[in-house]
Amino acid sequence: MERVNRILQHPGFLECVRRNQETEKGRRFCTHGWDHLLDVARLAWIIALEERIEEEKEIVYAAALLHDCGRYRQYEDGTPHEEAGAQIAPGILAECGFSPEERERIKDAILSHRSASAAAEGGLRGLLYRADKRSRSCFACPVREECSWPEEKKNRKLLW
Repeated sequence: MERVNRILQHPGFLECVRRNQETEKGRRFCTHGWDHLLDVARLAWIIALEERIEEEKEIVYAAALLHDCGRYRQYEDGTPHEEAGAQIAPGILAECGFSPEERERIKDAILSHRSASAAAEGGLRGLLYRADKRSRSCFACPVREECSWPEEKKNRKLLW
C-alpha cells in the first residue's frame, strides 16, 4: 500500500479533500470528505474479496480515494465531478508511482462511478460504483426523509 499512502500525503490530493470539505461546509446531506473516501475504499475491497474479483488492492484503494477528487469543481463551476476527477487524478497517480495503464484504468473507473451501467460489471468500474452507492448509512441519517435520493436507492440495511 506504499503508493496509496503516497496519495494520502500528496499535496494535490490533500487540496482536493480540503476544497471538497470547504464547499460542503454546512451541508446536511452526505458529504465527500475523508470518511466517505475511506468507506468507499474499504467497501470496494470487501466486495472484491467476497465476490472474488481479481483486482490489486492498491488499485482499488487508489480509485476509491480519488473518485470524488473533483467534487468541489461541481460546486464551483458546474463541471460534473466524475469528469473533473478524471482530469485531476492521473497527475496525482503519476506522481505516486502508478503506471500509465493503471492510471488509465483508474481514470475510467472514476469517469463511470456515477453510471448505472457500471453497477453490474465485475471489475474496477463495478466495484467503485457499488461501493460508492453502498457507502451511505441512510438507516442512521438524521435527514434521510428530506434526502432527494429515491427510496429504492437509500441504504436501509447494513450489508458489509
